[in-house]
Amino acid sequence: MFQIDHMSRIPVYEQFIMQVETYLLKGILCAGDKLPSVRNLALEMSINPNTVQKALVEIERRGYISSIPAKGSYIAEDALERLKMNKRKGLNEVKETVRELVLAGVTKSELLECIEEVYAESTAKNNVGTVSDEEVSAND
Repeated sequence: MFQIDHMSRIPVYEQFIMQVETYLLKGILCAGDKLPSVRNLALEMSINPNTVQKALVEIERRGYISSIPAKGSYIAEDALERLKMNKRKGLNEVKETVRELVLAGVTKSELLECIEEVYAESTAKNNVGTVSDEEVSAND
């Protein structure tokens, strides 16, 4: 289920956290789901159990899981809502980046085109039922 890119510059524990967040957003992990044990996760990803534990502590700090001693870690009931709220906080970073891009001469139409492109890619990856431009032209 979880995969680590050992050649990535992103620290292993951050890769794991990002995957948990992605799985929550995609509905692969849902409220009440039990995560594998630290030992099993470490074996699955071929990483040190201490690294897994570090990631789980951070995920719990963010409120996405709750750990029960001797029982394991479970996805929190409000994990998805918390995650979405945390992601929305990133809009402030986007605003700052847009300000910098505007100062650098990037036009509104270029920004909107970039946003449309990202949404199109995301929709295609999530198989939300839209048809890409490539698929349309292939059918003509």
